[in-house]
Amino acid sequence: MNLRDNLRRLLLRFYTRRVEGHLDHEQVPKHIGVIMDGNRRWAKAAGSTAAQGHRAGADKIEEFLGWCSETDVEVVTLWLLSTDNFDRPEDELVPLLGIIEGVVRTLAADGRWRVHHVGTPDILPSQMQTALKEAEEATAHVDGILVNVAIGYGGRQEIADAVRSMLLDAADKGSSIEDIAESVDIDLIGKHLYTSDQPDPDLVIRTSGEQRLSGFMLWQTAHSEYYFCEVFWPAFRKVDFLRALRDYAARHRRYGG
Repeated sequence: MNLRDNLRRLLLRFYTRRVEGHLDHEQVPKHIGVIMDGNRRWAKAAGSTAAQGHRAGADKIEEFLGWCSETDVEVVTLWLLSTDNFDRPEDELVPLLGIIEGVVRTLAADGRWRVHHVGTPDILPSQMQTALKEAEEATAHVDGILVNVAIGYGGRQEIADAVRSMLLDAADKGSSIEDIAESVDIDLIGKHLYTSDQPDPDLVIRTSGEQRLSGFMLWQTAHSEYYFCEVFWPAFRKVDFLRALRDYAARHRRYGG
């Protein structure tokens, strides 16, 4: 590493500490959603394979959760695999599923995080379903950040599943169609979402420069703040994270008012 690179690293470290030192922990979002985008483009730019890009993205997750722990974040939702991702070629999808399963098992084994699956389990391979169930059971007692792993997740599918669950629950109670229609409200549907009893995301971070939600937590993010970062997910740094928190703290949230 040459002198210029060393100087750049020192300046970045100084700047990171400066941003962190001015961070108001009272203004930190309690729930952060993350659309971890750009693994394949990062890999292409580095002359690597898609699988290597996904692996680099997976390796970033524990580091990111460590930053969240340092800044008093309580809930993190990581979008690891969308329902649309199942349309990818098999030679990419199969390794990706293996990498994601490894992420789930690593998070559970770490001991610092409480793992919760959000998504449709039925569309996942049986081995993945087993890994998710074991991770939830093994970490149920953990008093750390609640980490929602969004795997086989789609925002529209979540709402459809919530309505279906609501109707089946009402049917089990013998309610008529008229009674169901009379009782439906926002809170009732919310109780049947994958994130029932959790606070909605305060902040959603999307990497790679794309400025869209792509179906991420459509119901829960109605009043969330968004932060779009140009950096690809595997290259996401602590300073990028702190900038997102600083930007969030500077906003005046109106909640539609």
